[in-house]
Amino acid sequence: MSTENHKTAASAVNRKKGILFILSAAFFFSLMTVFVRLAGDVPTMQKAFFRNIVATFLAAFILLRSGEKFYVPRKSLMDLFLRCSIGTAGILCNFWAVDHMQIADANILNKLSPFFAILMSIFILNERPDRVEWLSVLLAFTGAAFVAKPGAGIASFPALIAILGGFTAGTAYTFVRKLGLSGVKGPVIVFSFSLFSTLVLLPNLLLNYQTMTARQFLFLILAGCSAAVAQLSVTAAYQHAPARDISVFDYSQVVYAAIWGFLLWGEIPDLWSFLGYAIIIGTAFGKWYLMTRRG
Repeated sequence: MSTENHKTAASAVNRKKGILFILSAAFFFSLMTVFVRLAGDVPTMQKAFFRNIVATFLAAFILLRSGEKFYVPRKSLMDLFLRCSIGTAGILCNFWAVDHMQIADANILNKLSPFFAILMSIFILNERPDRVEWLSVLLAFTGAAFVAKPGAGIASFPALIAILGGFTAGTAYTFVRKLGLSGVKGPVIVFSFSLFSTLVLLPNLLLNYQTMTARQFLFLILAGCSAAVAQLSVTAAYQHAPARDISVFDYSQVVYAAIWGFLLWGEIPDLWSFLGYAIIIGTAFGKWYLMTRRG
């Protein structure tokens, strides 16, 4: 086999591995939202604390095992702070939305994050989206409108919080990219975010701790474990293949979420929500297809 053919075959294998890892990440993120809801009436910030403290210990272990030094250039400190603070806000929005609306709806609105990342890249990375990317943003917002149903009055407030969660997640991911371009290593970013979130949420936990049952505590620990596995899977996915080849498969999370919602709570999204899902997922696949055609 020629060198060129060997490289092509290796690239195809890595792409398949990347797809499997991103599908795994989507599954475990959906599982995290299930455990968050199963934890019941525990305050949102308390749920977020337990989700993050598990991730902190795991990220610290990975950082030590990797042998990477904890180093952040001075010029990147503000970017790291913004990534951590905005990402923490995103977790709170997502958890609150999961508790107050159908789980599949909350997940699909949170999955607007890739499109918000396009918008925020203009301001954070000075990257100008092309016509296809602008069209994808417009279609994504159209799909979100069908899911959120903004004319429903106060009932649409949870949907707005879920959309805010998508915005903060997309913005945080953009800062992650900027930090990577500045040479900050992945394990350092993951550990910093997890530790920051845990410390920010700790005072509220100490002042407003709500007694939990053993069942609730177990569900929150499982939520943290699921989130940690999902983060590991995402990292592995993007190590094997470029984002344009695999990121669209992250939208499988909404399918998992819809299945969980039906099996555990008997939730059946209405036709408008299904239309919104189709628009958002279809837009993502269309954007991925065009990007791969461009090479």
